[in-house]
Amino acid sequence: MTGEDRFRDHKVIVTGGGSGIGEATCRLFASAGATVTVLDRRAEAAERVAAEIGARSEVVDVRHPEEVDRAVRRSADAMGGLTDLVNNAGVGAAKALLDTTDAEWALMIGVNLSGTFHGIRSAGPLFLEQGGGSIVNVTSLNSSRPTPGEGPYSAAKAAVANLTQTAAVELAPTVRVNAVAPGMVDTPLIGMITANPDWKAAAEAGAPLGRIGSPVEVAEVIAFLCSDAASFITGQTIVVDGGSALPSLQADAILRAITGGS
Repeated sequence: MTGEDRFRDHKVIVTGGGSGIGEATCRLFASAGATVTVLDRRAEAAERVAAEIGARSEVVDVRHPEEVDRAVRRSADAMGGLTDLVNNAGVGAAKALLDTTDAEWALMIGVNLSGTFHGIRSAGPLFLEQGGGSIVNVTSLNSSRPTPGEGPYSAAKAAVANLTQTAAVELAPTVRVNAVAPGMVDTPLIGMITANPDWKAAAEAGAPLGRIGSPVEVAEVIAFLCSDAASFITGQTIVVDGGSALPSLQADAILRAITGGS
């Protein structure tokens, strides 16, 4: 099977598919022959990506279980089944833990953690009924190496990593469930850093590979986990961070640049 049709029999749903890693994942799957549904809370973003890759789209706020359930079932019906779910939708924030409001906490947990749970709960029965499927959750390097100012985000992503393991055990052997943990990747979530030359340089200097990652590099790992090449992999979190979790202290370098070395 060539690269252009390696996923020709796959029917894929990607949440948060309107930008960043989600968009790159949608584009990669579609370019490799998959049938794709783009889920995003922003109608314009979802429709744009879907139109450009020949996919379909659904407007969904993953915090609301009824919306996720409706979209998953409608998408599976429209695509003639479902083989893969990528729970990618996420939001971030930069704020001290003690300054975080209840609303901000609820948003971080609602999108990043509850949204992932809603996706698993909606797609799981379909996979079990049809006798197979793969789920990939997008967590974060923050799940194991939290950064000051990102407490709620880090907590939610850590819970996603644990949820991945639980789902892998409970849905086995029919469904494989894995996660990817991106480090610093050039998406809108880190726009504040990439827009500042000094901060960006610090981020690059703090990674052993000497650069910030691209969304497609994460998408390739997601696609691998959905492929037959990963048929004996489940319950795992694959870190995609250019080595920045190693003792290079990338986060410390960025913080020093932001604070002027204090």
